[in-house]
Amino acid sequence: MKATVITIGDEILIGQIVDTNSAWLGQKFSELGVKLHEIISVGDDAVQIIDALNRAKSSSQIVLLTGGLGPTKDDITKKTLVDYFQTELVLNEEVWEKMKQIFEKRGLKVLEMNRSQAMIPKACTMLPNTRGTAQGMWFGIEGVVFVSMPGVPHEMKHLMETQVIPKLKEKFSFPKIIHATIMSAGAGESVIANTLNDFENDLPSNIKLAYLPDLGTVKLRLTASGDGDELKNEVAAQKEKMKILLGDFVYAEGEEKLESVIGKLLIERNETVSCAESCTGGYIAHLFTSVPGSSKYFDGGVVSYSYDVKEKILGVKNSTLNSVGAVSEECVREMLEGLLKATVTTYGISVSGIAGPDGATPDKPVGTVWIAVGSKEKIVAKKFQFFPSRMENIRVFSNAALNLLRLFILGKLN
Repeated sequence: MKATVITIGDEILIGQIVDTNSAWLGQKFSELGVKLHEIISVGDDAVQIIDALNRAKSSSQIVLLTGGLGPTKDDITKKTLVDYFQTELVLNEEVWEKMKQIFEKRGLKVLEMNRSQAMIPKACTMLPNTRGTAQGMWFGIEGVVFVSMPGVPHEMKHLMETQVIPKLKEKFSFPKIIHATIMSAGAGESVIANTLNDFENDLPSNIKLAYLPDLGTVKLRLTASGDGDELKNEVAAQKEKMKILLGDFVYAEGEEKLESVIGKLLIERNETVSCAESCTGGYIAHLFTSVPGSSKYFDGGVVSYSYDVKEKILGVKNSTLNSVGAVSEECVREMLEGLLKATVTTYGISVSGIAGPDGATPDKPVGTVWIAVGSKEKIVAKKFQFFPSRMENIRVFSNAALNLLRLFILGKLN
């Protein structure tokens, strides 16, 4: 079975927004055992939309559309679908009443253009959108299912998970897909792939290994299709082999993030952590606090961006900064020592580097970072060299720091 995704909107084509919907939908199709045949992006143009619909209908049994369902004149998806399926728009009184109530609660005046959101194609099954005013629409023609959803990611995802996927499962029989995922950190994709080379070559033909690298982490997913506990057990056995081969690079099973794994370790031990950040500008603290319940183990952080703050708040020596600079082992050690003195935290992280694009020197190019992790009893500092891109560096510096802390907590870092 195949599926096609059609994303609609001039803003996608001109790069005003990034199409994250297609990647997410591709993942959901993979979980269903459906092959994503094609992703088509078109502008707010009726001819382009109809051409995309015809193309999708000729190759796929499931066609998902996102975008173009707003109340403004450039949102033409609904009208185009009405023409394509030779139907008409009718007012859905229930939707209209709910919309008026929403606007009244917000103290806003209901405009005539808002009424268009309650006009639904007669030939479709409406999929109520509880997180917005643009309703989902389900059409069927010649054995092909067409589903139109809002382009706003959180609205689309909610509709997909609560309504579209259940309806698809009622209509179609999907193969059973078995996934086993592990998360790794501390080595790039090429190192991981080289480590798993023989393992991958020896995998049974019905089990595939996918490498999904991110900044500082690599997700490894085994996938098999079929039924029966025997296949499930075989995938689980291969996952265990992979974990043994990768050793300390593995930090979690499933799709858990480093900050969540560290949080669980700290809660188990009734321990805490703080951080002193220069080049990451508080991103490590952001990662910690993005986890629900992080107040149990995250004490706080210092963003010591300038020399002045490093000296006055963290106690870094002026002589250190003048002799070896902020991006040095000596500096991150003194940053961490100062942080640990100022707090009652169990562990600390300190980071100082050159995120770019400026600030590089011949011996310290963009992407250079020193990271220290430790406790009042022991501190370990490591130097890394990463990318020429600022935002990539901020993220990869942060993940590298979290992974060092994980290893330190587990007693596996010298």
